Amino acid sequence: MFTSYDGLCSIGELAEHAGVTVKTVRFYSDRGLLPEASRSVGGHRRYGPESLERLRLIRSLRALGLSVPEVHRVVDEEDAPGSVLEDAVAGRLRELGTELKALRWREAALRLVQECPPAERADRLRVIGAVSTPPSTAPLVRFWRGWLPPRMPARSVTAFLEAAVPQPPDDPEPAQVLAFARLNSLTLRPCKGVEQPQPEAHRAAGARGAAVLYAGLAEAYELAGAGLRLNREPHPGEALDCFVAAYASAYSARDTADFRRLLAGQLAADPRIDRYWELVAEVITPPGRRPEPTPGSAHDWLLAALRTQTAGTAA
Repeated sequence: MFTSYDGLCSIGELAEHAGVTVKTVRFYSDRGLLPEASRSVGGHRRYGPESLERLRLIRSLRALGLSVPEVHRVVDEEDAPGSVLEDAVAGRLRELGTELKALRWREAALRLVQECPPAERADRLRVIGAVSTPPSTAPLVRFWRGWLPPRMPARSVTAFLEAAVPQPPDDPEPAQVLAFARLNSLTLRPCKGVEQPQPEAHRAAGARGAAVLYAGLAEAYELAGAGLRLNREPHPGEALDCFVAAYASAYSARDTADFRRLLAGQLAADPRIDRYWELVAEVITPPGRRPEPTPGSAHDWLLAALRTQTAGTAA
């Protein structure tokens, strides 16, 4: 390809063949990406025929957004050809996913500010500004970790957090951005008027008992969610039986009519965080659609069913 007597070319010729500037070739050479074949008597760089394809590969990799160190590992790969490139591309795709999520979040946040009445903009800016971009669920996780019983098994904690902490939508509507921002704000401040917001079950069942309780409640909430999606009124049935059984197992008690009446009274007296679950529903449900069930709405549905049943059996 090169017509010189020795089959090599100058830095200018290589740049011309590749369609880049001499400065670009020098940059890659200085960083060891494009080795020189030799130097002329005058000290000028000389490149072999293989340098053109190597330079084109470097340009392609850089166009994909790979860093210089990543490109270096790819072009110098000797063992397991292609594996370094596959890892680099996969890593870049993950980075782009995070960047795109951040951009979509910013776009929705800007639309939220643009569309709101001028009198509300300062408050919305304050609430939105407290959320990282892309948004993080760390404040919500910390809130629940402080609420759960100490020394609760890690697996049970993880399962609970997966159900209780909503993931920010990848492509949110402005209303979902506002709901998540308000949720973030809610978990960063203490619950007003509640000295100890944990329910009685935490103290009575202990860490191990609470793990059993939440495993049973998760099943009950899933069953209740089916009724909520169909807009059915709270009623006794499999979901309520599973709900009561979860508490009975945690307390090592029998599921009797008396137990159900006592449980209904206890649950009615427990501290509530209704606003949290309302905001969760807004985060996970696009505007204009029926709210998706949450552990909070499922709990309320089941408690209403329990009240209805125990009121009918009270004598």
